[in-house]
Formats: sequence, C-alpha cells, structure tokens
Amino acid sequence: MKRTVDRLGLLQIDSVNVLARAHYLPLFSRLGNYDASHLDRGAWGRKSQRQLFEFWAHEASLLPLAAHPLWRWKMQRMREATGGKGKLLLFARQKARFIEEVRRQLKDRGPLAASDLENGTRKRGPWWGWSDAKYAMEWLFFAGEVTTATRRGAFERVYDLTERVLPADVLGLPTPSAEDAQRELLRMSARALGVATETDLRDYFRLGVADTKARLAELVEAGDLVPAEVEGWTRPAYLDPTARQPRRIEARALLAPFDPLIWERARTHRLFDFFYRIEIYTPLAKRKHGYYVLPFLLDDRLVARVDLKADRADGRLVVHAAHLEPGADPRQVAVPLREELRLMAHWLGLEDVSLPRAGSLASALRGQRKR
Repeated sequence: MKRTVDRLGLLQIDSVNVLARAHYLPLFSRLGNYDASHLDRGAWGRKSQRQLFEFWAHEASLLPLAAHPLWRWKMQRMREATGGKGKLLLFARQKARFIEEVRRQLKDRGPLAASDLENGTRKRGPWWGWSDAKYAMEWLFFAGEVTTATRRGAFERVYDLTERVLPADVLGLPTPSAEDAQRELLRMSARALGVATETDLRDYFRLGVADTKARLAELVEAGDLVPAEVEGWTRPAYLDPTARQPRRIEARALLAPFDPLIWERARTHRLFDFFYRIEIYTPLAKRKHGYYVLPFLLDDRLVARVDLKADRADGRLVVHAAHLEPGADPRQVAVPLREELRLMAHWLGLEDVSLPRAGSLASALRGQRKR
C-alpha cells in the first residue's frame, strides 16, 4: 500500500459513500482485494502508526508523511496572508481574536471537531455554508498549525495540534525553499503521469501558474523533464526521463471518478478519447450514464462505464447500468468486467452482484445475446 501511495503522491478525499469513499478506490484499482483498515490506520491511527497526513493538495488529500516538508511553503503563505484560499484569508483578517480562542481550546481540550467548539458553530448562509468555527479550524489546518487527528461519524474531521498528531521525526525534517519544494512536486507529478502537458503537471498538486512555468523551465534545463511531442496533442508535453514504454499493457481496473489517472478530464479525453464527467450534481432527468459512474480500463483503453452502488443492507453490489464505449467489443469486455465487479463486491464485503438491465453493455454483461 505505501509504495502505491508514494508512487501516486496522494489520494484525493471525498465524502460521497455510494460505493466506497474516494480515497479507498485507487488502491483497489491497483492492488485488488486489499485490507482498507491498513489505510485507516496509516491515515488516522496512533502517532506511531501514521504513514499519511491530510492537506489541501489536489483537493482535500491524503499525502505520504515524507511529503510534509514540501507543503510548508504553502502553509507559510497562509500564515503570512500571501497565498491560499481567499475566503480563509479574509476570515483570518476579520476574526483573528476568534482564531486565537480556537487555538486555546484545542490546546486545552485536545482533539476537537468544529462542532465541538464552545461558540461560533452556527452555519452561515445555505446548508453547505461553513460556520465561524469551521472557518477557524480550516484556517489553522491550511496554515499547518493543526491537522486531522481522526474522522468520526459521517466522516467529520477532528482536528488537533500538528505536533500532537504527526511523529516528531517527520516534523523535524528540513524545510526546503518554496522553489525546491515546487520542483519536487512537479517531479512527483511527472513520475505519476509519465507524459503530461504543463496544465496536467500543474493540476496534479494544484500549483500556481507562475510558479509552475518558472519551475518547469528549471527542470527542463536540469534534465529532470524532457520536452516531448505527442501525436494529436495541441500543446507541448513533458516526459519523465525515467518513464519506460512497455511492449504490452495488460490491465483491468474500475476507476473512481477521483482517480489520478482520470481526474483531469481534458487529459482523459486526450489520452483515451473518453469524455467523462461525474453526474452526481446533474438532475436525474439529464444524467446520461448514472449517478456514480466508474470507467472500466481494459489494457490501454477505457472500454466501458458502469453506474455502481453498494447496497449494504441487502449485501449486493448493484450495477444500475453498463455502457459500452464506441469501438469496444462487448464479448471481449463483458467477461473481465464481470470478474472485476465480483472482485469489488468481495472487497466491499458484499455477497452478490446485481447485474444491470440498462445500458448498451447490459445484455452482454448478463450473458445474453442480442437478437
């Protein structure tokens, strides 16, 4: 597990739990039936068990502990009000005394969720609006003063002082300059992606435009990135010099919407000729493929997409719909997809797979021939 996370550089966190929370799925896609409790311990276990920490990288993310120094420049920019999320910076300027009070409560009371604070817990605006308590906690989180101690209930973040959560040897690692850290983050992006445009590399860890342009030029000059042209791409690309092109690709994986391989939708379209968007927030009548749709990778192509739900009450993995991609052979796709669905059901602790009746691949997936 650790080697896979190190290779990816991060796991994006998302609270949607229709199938499984997003940070668990990329490891299933690559490792198969792994024990998800190992990830839980590495992310939110005792200090001695910690292998990961939370921070805003691509989005809310789990990152290897060794990467903590690479994000201190961003934490410092938040503390100095020179970078970071605009609403948090505005809040910090307006509510400095309240943030100090939250610091005190964390120090005196130990791990707390925003909802545990003594005041400032009333939400602003609509139902998704943050309370002052949440803004204060998130400012402290982004500034590196606190981190996630654990998650509870409906995946609510519980915060504590960083020095009480992360191992001392990690916090004692030397802090690189912002420029050195950005160069290393771009190297990590390139290793994860293989070949990528400037936008792809910048998006991986959500670096700034100016920072990325400057660091890319330096990495090319040093030979750490190799300029490349990719047939069909309209923008210059960069190649990880350690990347190797295999003679043959044999792969089979269901990919979560937030998997690093496909989360940058324009890149997914360029690589696989696969237009993909998550339709969770699309009204039901306007959905084309379903609520929580996972692309299916077979060898080097995305050949299908399936709308999945874990029905834990009935012990079933429900496949609401299965759609075949243009040019894919349903006979070649159906069997490995059924096997991957059974493997996923087993990993999730579900006893059965409910195959679909909707979608262009449904008949083949159910083992029926079209008449």
